[in-house]
Amino acid sequence: MTAVFPTVREVLDLGPLRRGAPRVLAGESSLGRRVRWVHVAEVPDIASLLDGGELVLTTGIGLPAEDAGLRAFVDDLAEVGASGLVVELGRRYPESVPRAMVLAAGRRGLPLIELRRATPFVPITEAVHALIVDAQLTELRATEEIHQRFTELSVEGAEPAEVVRQAAELAGCPVVLENPARQVLAYDPAGEDPGSVLDGWERHSRRVRPTGRTGYDPDAGWLATTVGARGQDWGRLLLRWPGTDMPPSRLTILLERAASTLALGRLIRRDAEGLERQIHRNLLTALLDHARPVDEVALRARALGVALDRRRLVGVMVRHRGDPAGEPGAEAAQARLHDLAEAVGRAIRDAGLTGLASAVDEQAVGALLALAPGQADDAALSAFAAALERVRLTGSGWPGGEPSVVVAAGSTVPTLREARRTLVEARQVADAARRGRRDLPVFRLSQVGIAGLLHLLRDEPRVQTFVERELGALLAYDAEHPREHLLDTLRAYLDHGRNKSAAAAAAHLSRPAFYERLIRIGRILDADLDSVPACLSLHVALLALDAIHDDA
Repeated sequence: MTAVFPTVREVLDLGPLRRGAPRVLAGESSLGRRVRWVHVAEVPDIASLLDGGELVLTTGIGLPAEDAGLRAFVDDLAEVGASGLVVELGRRYPESVPRAMVLAAGRRGLPLIELRRATPFVPITEAVHALIVDAQLTELRATEEIHQRFTELSVEGAEPAEVVRQAAELAGCPVVLENPARQVLAYDPAGEDPGSVLDGWERHSRRVRPTGRTGYDPDAGWLATTVGARGQDWGRLLLRWPGTDMPPSRLTILLERAASTLALGRLIRRDAEGLERQIHRNLLTALLDHARPVDEVALRARALGVALDRRRLVGVMVRHRGDPAGEPGAEAAQARLHDLAEAVGRAIRDAGLTGLASAVDEQAVGALLALAPGQADDAALSAFAAALERVRLTGSGWPGGEPSVVVAAGSTVPTLREARRTLVEARQVADAARRGRRDLPVFRLSQVGIAGLLHLLRDEPRVQTFVERELGALLAYDAEHPREHLLDTLRAYLDHGRNKSAAAAAAHLSRPAFYERLIRIGRILDADLDSVPACLSLHVALLALDAIHDDA
């Protein structure tokens, strides 16, 4: 039962009850139970008419005379969840409440109170019901204030931190906004020690398991609701409730309104940024495709607040390192790329840089950074990569299920007329780098290595002819003898620097068997596998074959 209703202890402090000289006979530890209503009863089977949460008043006139009947009466009240039993002495019980009732109430933990003075029940019911109605009116006024406050925040487009702060202020309880990875995006401790709220947050958060989108976990002591809209949930808002009973309904309303404000604010920001991102895409596409005069691109970019003329420029491409699990459909892939574009735009702002940023194809987000006078390109790229990593770690707006991306940059160019060259180079470097095994904050052309170069040249007929000339005979042999896998044997030999013992161990073959396979490979390819130039040529051919197969 929620905290809107008074407790039995609070009811006992009311004037009409104090005048009856109340004394608690049993169930003192349960005086914190909430009283939903007061019911006067003089019949033994009243329990069938109760719904739980009632404080039952009786003189005992109609109660059974035998102990068994009294015990059954108390048991029935406890079974339906009555808050307590108040017995007025004088009419049926002149001196004291029967011991059988006291023992039964103690056994069931049901508060049992005797009134030692004659007390009219009407003033008691009026006082308790007035207390309940006043509490409900207070709750209603608080709910109206909640709606008004969060409507204003929605109209103002308040940032998440401000929404969380206002929620904590209205609730008087700590409030935390987290992402799906259980990382804290914003919080307000409501005057409490922040450490007591956030220490070990991820572990503690995983123990908060309410039922439904909004719910209270009594074991953890947190009220939680999911944050999201349009079928895309991106966080959870949690409120710590210090009470032992259910939090009042106004706190549930407060938390849900705060979550709606957060979701709406994110949608509004995304829609506004989405329009800006479309213009960015038009300008980047114009540079890549020569679709508009350079001077027009510079003019339109300047109108957006991005100065590109008389600036050194560096192209950047950001793309997912691998294909997402499950091969998402077109809609999911588009949403994923949209989120990545927003993350890149935010990273540019957070790094204090200016430039254009948008998706440039179905897989990559491009950016054209305009360097400030005297600003080193390496420093600017490092700042951008660090800002993008911070966006990834906070998880706010980061594409779901994507732990990392490849950031690649082209050469710095002195004018906007050469912007296409740096953008195309960045795209090629990103395409090559995602196939490699290195993990760098920013990839440049000099860092993609031979594997990256071959990936860029994989569609070149001369490279394909080279692979066929070097490895064609062995590929044909493996096709006819699929159980032998001689190509894998050659790969192990070359990957281990022609160390036959290490290669044999890696291939899980005995050395004599491995040596025999190498002899066969040399005979099939008509190549000396002890020759450094011959092995170098074969190794390059293997890398080129991998690049061709990666694109298949």
